[in-house]
Amino acid sequence: MLCQAARIKALDSLTAFGGRSELVKPHLPASLKRFIEMVPKAELHVHVEGALEPELMLALAARNGLPPPYPSVEAARAAYHFADLQSFLDLYYAGCGVLRAEKDFYDLAMAYFRRAAADRVVHAEVFFDPQTHLGNGLGWEVFMPGLARAAEDAAAQLGLSAAYIVCFRKEMSAASANDTLSGALPWLGRGHVIGVGLDSSELGNPPAKFADVFDRAARLGLQRVAHAGEEGPPEYVWEALRVLHVRRVDHGVHSLEDGALMAALNASRTPLTVCPLSNLKLKVYEGQLEARLTQLVGSGLVVTVNSDDAAYFGGYAVANYGYLAAAAGLGVAQVARLAANSFEASFFLGPGSGGEARRAALLQQVAALAARAVEEEEEEAEERRRRRRRQ
Repeated sequence: MLCQAARIKALDSLTAFGGRSELVKPHLPASLKRFIEMVPKAELHVHVEGALEPELMLALAARNGLPPPYPSVEAARAAYHFADLQSFLDLYYAGCGVLRAEKDFYDLAMAYFRRAAADRVVHAEVFFDPQTHLGNGLGWEVFMPGLARAAEDAAAQLGLSAAYIVCFRKEMSAASANDTLSGALPWLGRGHVIGVGLDSSELGNPPAKFADVFDRAARLGLQRVAHAGEEGPPEYVWEALRVLHVRRVDHGVHSLEDGALMAALNASRTPLTVCPLSNLKLKVYEGQLEARLTQLVGSGLVVTVNSDDAAYFGGYAVANYGYLAAAAGLGVAQVARLAANSFEASFFLGPGSGGEARRAALLQQVAALAARAVEEEEEEAEERRRRRRRQ
């Protein structure tokens, strides 16, 4: 694990944006940095709309003859400072207004897949918000073909498999969610839409509100997930488990406040899709985040690392792993466990037995890379000890 001085130095580098949308990379030991960059990963909590970088946002506005949401890329990034979840969502949904045509959705998804592949993400289960686009006057025949074609091209061109999860916005009605599920039906049997989830405004919108539509999704054979315990209390996580029967909890960091809930999550091996930079930018556990993330990673739960809305929060997969490693003082073995968790928590790595064979092969890759990186880590530690003795 990283020593306390190294952790402080690393965290100090994470308070400002770099030249693009990413946070300044933390100072990590070379062996750990290389391992984070090279280890294969699955990303299980990423919103495709949240990968809308300012450059693409302005380009799409120009292509579609729309007034630019911001006068410049720099102005857009300057606006990405949030007091809480709702202040982020207000900007997020405004940005979605530039998405008007099938090609826009293709370009958006492919931009994410290229960035993810560069970070050694080999599989992604991607959220999207149909209600947002329907509310902007678009139909499924506009956004879904572009998203589906991007997933196919990501597999063919990048070796990155992808599937989509329809998210229902929690501040909207259960009837709207049910209508949205009906709209998704033509896309369920094509290997594109594999599940349903809940996202958006959490406070005042308990998961139980969507019990009926989640029951319908279960009857259709869809996987179920839900954002819970990001800003909301542990009771929302309990509801997601007991009422919606979710297979994964998205965020779930406030589960730490309920010992019985932590025990239940551990006993059922229900994964949490944690998004460290999102928590940092949205001031979740402000002033306590480092300690809370350390506690969560050390709890024995099936924790995975994800980017959430990377264009808004400053980093894709590698940046989130790097921040968490610095914040929680992780070494190679702990990071390897997080990467392995991402494959164990994945729903769809391929059809039938092929998916299970791929899962096993990827876990073997993680273990082999980790074994080499641990040796390098030990060599670096020995070299530091020698330097101290010579001083």
